[in-house]
Amino acid sequence: MLRRCLVLCTVALLVVGVFGTTFAAPITIRYTHFQPAGLDQPKHAAALAFKQYVEANTKGEIQVQLFPASQLGDADTVLEGLRMGSIQLGVVHDGPISGVYAPMMVYNLPYLFSDQTEAWAVFDGPFTQELGEAMRKATGIRVMALADNGIRHFTNSKREIRTPQDMKGMKIRVQPSPLYEMLVRSLGASPSAIAWTELPTALQQGVVDGQENGVTNILAASLYQYQKYVTLDGHVYSYHAYLMNDAFFSKLTRKQQDVVRKGIEIAKWIHRGMTAMQDMNASTILGQVGMKVSSLSPAELEAFRKAALTPAAEWMKKEIGEKWVTGLLKAVDEARAGK
Repeated sequence: MLRRCLVLCTVALLVVGVFGTTFAAPITIRYTHFQPAGLDQPKHAAALAFKQYVEANTKGEIQVQLFPASQLGDADTVLEGLRMGSIQLGVVHDGPISGVYAPMMVYNLPYLFSDQTEAWAVFDGPFTQELGEAMRKATGIRVMALADNGIRHFTNSKREIRTPQDMKGMKIRVQPSPLYEMLVRSLGASPSAIAWTELPTALQQGVVDGQENGVTNILAASLYQYQKYVTLDGHVYSYHAYLMNDAFFSKLTRKQQDVVRKGIEIAKWIHRGMTAMQDMNASTILGQVGMKVSSLSPAELEAFRKAALTPAAEWMKKEIGEKWVTGLLKAVDEARAGK
């Protein structure tokens, strides 16, 4: 009996790791985004790729739990979870991020980028690295990457928009962001800040006449069901940020950090590529779902730019400091010169 007890005790000690290898529980990454769980959705396709890459290349040390379709709450709730550490990784759109760290709104200067090449060069360059590091120090949230939320266009249920004057009297939904509110006012309409999760209902019930979003989001939420007209003005090159709780990331081993970084790099390019393809085919895609599409001439587009850009830049300098505004404009000029 004594011998049997000794054997059992020895086995138990081995299991808990006193004499051998410990069996650590896997690390869990709770990863959330707001798009539906479909392979045709850029953010979810990217999330699936991240999950597969990270789990395979850490040999199960890290497990990734996906929460699409805002299952962990709206953007403000997700940002609080990222700050507190209850959410490890979230893909969040630009408006709410600026509510947590105001300088991140600088990318939303209207009519800033002329195409994806310019935007991606800035997103992946030293300016974004510097701004991301400033946000990490201020909030405890690490900016891992920026990807596309789509080039934003105005839609509405009332009439065709070809000039800023056509927007007069309209109520336009914007994401919760002072800059977006200012943009809409500068073009003659009245802004109404409404959370993304509430937008389809607001359009259906006529709380607002229109909204502004990229093709990806118009399709993802079936906004075309409530909006007849779309104007392809491309007023903001909207972004999504891949955000991670900094304390969580810092506790990973160097090898695990490298795998996570690579996984996000893969996700970022899937996300960008799928969104860019939709943006480049916006007229065809939105026309196929029944929307009346207005493509603006250079002269028509310039009227929108003149009305919006200078007031936005001057206001932003006062809000977040001239450093970030002039720094971004310089980065855009450098990206344009390098094309």
